[in-house]
Amino acid sequence: MLGEFGRGKSKHRPRNDERLYTDGKYPFFQTGRVRNSDGSIREYDKLYSDFGLAQSKLWPAGTVCITIAANIAESGILKFDGCFPDSIVGLVPHPEISGLFVEAFIRTAKEDLDRYAPATAQKNINLEILSSVSVPIPPANEQQRIVEKIETLFARLDKGEEAVREVQKLLKRYRQSILKSAVTGELTADWRAERKGELESGADLLARILKTREENWQGRGKYKAPSELNTDDLPGLPEEWTWASVDTVGAVSTGTTPPKSQESRFYGGNIPFLKPTDLDQGFSVSDCREYLTDEGLKKSRVVKAGDVMVTSIGATTGKTGVCRVPVAGFNQQINTISPFKGVISGDLLYWIVVEEGFQQRLWADAAATTLPIINKSKFSRLMVPCPSVEEQEEILTRVEEKMSLAKTLSKACETELKRSAALRQSILKDAFSGNLVPQDPDDEPASALLERIKAARATEPKKTSRKKCA
Repeated sequence: MLGEFGRGKSKHRPRNDERLYTDGKYPFFQTGRVRNSDGSIREYDKLYSDFGLAQSKLWPAGTVCITIAANIAESGILKFDGCFPDSIVGLVPHPEISGLFVEAFIRTAKEDLDRYAPATAQKNINLEILSSVSVPIPPANEQQRIVEKIETLFARLDKGEEAVREVQKLLKRYRQSILKSAVTGELTADWRAERKGELESGADLLARILKTREENWQGRGKYKAPSELNTDDLPGLPEEWTWASVDTVGAVSTGTTPPKSQESRFYGGNIPFLKPTDLDQGFSVSDCREYLTDEGLKKSRVVKAGDVMVTSIGATTGKTGVCRVPVAGFNQQINTISPFKGVISGDLLYWIVVEEGFQQRLWADAAATTLPIINKSKFSRLMVPCPSVEEQEEILTRVEEKMSLAKTLSKACETELKRSAALRQSILKDAFSGNLVPQDPDDEPASALLERIKAARATEPKKTSRKKCA
């Protein structure tokens, strides 16, 4: 009764047929545009040609769009004439029904509609389920007052959220500025000044690091000294610091995955098996989704507490974490660094690796094939700045203090955004329970409005391609 609705169309296969888009002029969009629209669909994915339009349907601006597949009950008002696939339902509201009002109600029904979706490979609901949704309809004037009140209150929340997100951006820049100052020596410049003449020189530090590397050599055959690396393009360091390659400050390994063909033999034990997704934990990686048996660990590579793990392939190349479990296996998408004792700490190495400068050098060395990839050889030759062990401790103290403050502020931002989201739902709840705006006794009763719509619809020719909305 609220209007006419139906599923979108995009019948032609293959969907990338050039004829669909050659000289295109009719906007076409997918469910993602609805999901990210924030209630107003202003962007599209492609432009259909006349050929493309012939196998689809052009919906008018003002259509309420509702997703019924994958992302259930995401909604938005179409701001242009456009086409969409059958994973989206379009509702063209009756002239006396506010599309904005209906779209706002769909937001409140999203959770219930999502529960109706069967748990198949891709969640979806059908047109019958959507048509069974009852929308509370107030008088036309009250609809308008409700929409205006929602927009006013949401605009205030938008301003607050925008300010919070700006703080989040500043915090991100603040974290990187902390790390840059830490890895260039600026953060502890005062500390070194107080100890002028007491610290070993960069040259002596490098010599000691190289000696430690030789003493810890576990490679095949005779010890191989690292090749001399060019530091001309690297930033300058304090005279008490030195540049060293990754494999100079620690042992480098690339993981392996035990054969899945013998899953019962190698998997299902109690030894963590770490993958790139587990590195989302960042500074402290202690949880995982998969475990190995003792035999499985023998078929993998071992990472120990304090070792630094860096994703080496794909879009997440450079994602970094520090192992916090005694022993674990790790797969071939990760390179690990086991820091040499007395050279560098794993915690400091973590901050060095996640710093923007190192990340840029890592990505510059990643082979640009089908997927970005940095192999063990290239990874081993990446350069890291090395201060004395004493200064490392001071750097870590200062970095952790400042990062703790940033983390506290970040959590406060997240709390504020959650509070704002809850307020939006509270506003919508009040709107559709009659508590958001006062009722006006002079308004035409909603029953009269609905009877008039019924009468008008009864005189319209029946259309088999559309369904009436309940």
